[in-house]
Parts: sequence; structure tokens; C-alpha cells
Amino acid sequence: MFAVAPTPLVCLDPGHGTLPAVGRQTEPIGPGSSVRKIKDGGGAPGEAPVALAIALRTRALLQRDGYRVAMTRTGPTYAGGNIARARFCNIRHAALMVRIHADGSSDSSQHGVKTLVPAFHRGWTDDIYAASLRAARKVQAAVVGSTGAKDVGLILRSDLTGLTNPTEARLLRTRAYQLKVARGLTAGAEAFLLSR
Repeated sequence: MFAVAPTPLVCLDPGHGTLPAVGRQTEPIGPGSSVRKIKDGGGAPGEAPVALAIALRTRALLQRDGYRVAMTRTGPTYAGGNIARARFCNIRHAALMVRIHADGSSDSSQHGVKTLVPAFHRGWTDDIYAASLRAARKVQAAVVGSTGAKDVGLILRSDLTGLTNPTEARLLRTRAYQLKVARGLTAGAEAFLLSR
């Protein structure tokens, strides 16, 4: 008898939505670190509902294609910080975690799509660094291809704390553009999962 491998699980993390009391708390930037950061600063104005809408559309597309999907939040609020979000996905043995944000900037000339990747740090990210980089390349290319947005590239981050201009802010609030982003996220996630 042959054992059938379970369908890979994709964990979607729509950014922000954190309850105000939690948002003012801090947490370590990595295992055992004495450096702390805010759990969730709340995001750019309107970011939390946009991230959720894109995540819900991405979930529907992934499920349509036969993938299992878990989401850190499916409603407007979230009661934990970044560590809790990562644990949520790890406990479920996710093959891929995709964090969805729509960052803001005071510089309205900034626009485009970027993908944040955990920087290499021995003891924190050495076990996921290579796969994260491969996944980020595939997701970035697919989202840029689906949306036609400027390719800002991959950004290595050592803290992973979760840029839109006014034109992109308007686009991100439309169902049609959210679906384009969701299609790109889906295509990128599937390309990564099929290449493992």
C-alpha cells in the first residue's frame, strides 16, 4: 500500500488588524534576542482591510486549485503579534507562509511591489533562508506579472516587521486589483510548491 502525501498547506497572514492593546506591546525580533520591536504598529491607513481582502481572494484561488489554506485572521481584528502569527503557521506545518501587507510611505513617488525576505541569521533563519529566498523570487515575479506594477525587488529584513503612493492606494481598494494581486500570490505560491 502506498501512502499519499497530504496536499501542501499554504498559510496566509493578512497583515495588521491587531487589537490596539496588543499593538503597543513589544516582542523580541528573533529567538533569544534582547532587541525588541512593537508587535504591530497598526499599518498604514486602510492597510488591514486591504490585506484581508487580498488574502481572502488568494485563499479562494488556492483552494480552487486543490491546496489547503490556513489564515492567521479571517476577520477585521487579530489578538497576537508577529511571533503568534509565525507559531500559528508552524504548528500547522505550513509548506509556505505568505504575509500580505500594503505598506505606506510619506513619499508619494514611491510605488511598486516588493517582497520582504528574512535575512540570513544563524540560529534564527538559517533553516528557512534558502527556501524563503526561492519562494520570494517566485511570488515577486508572479505578482509583478499579474498586476503590471513596478518591480521594486526583494528586500532582506532582519526584523521582518511589517509602499504605496496615492494611485496604488486607490488600486489596492478595488476588487479588480485585489484579484490581480491574489492571482499573482497564488501563481507564485504554486510555482514554489511545485518546485520543492
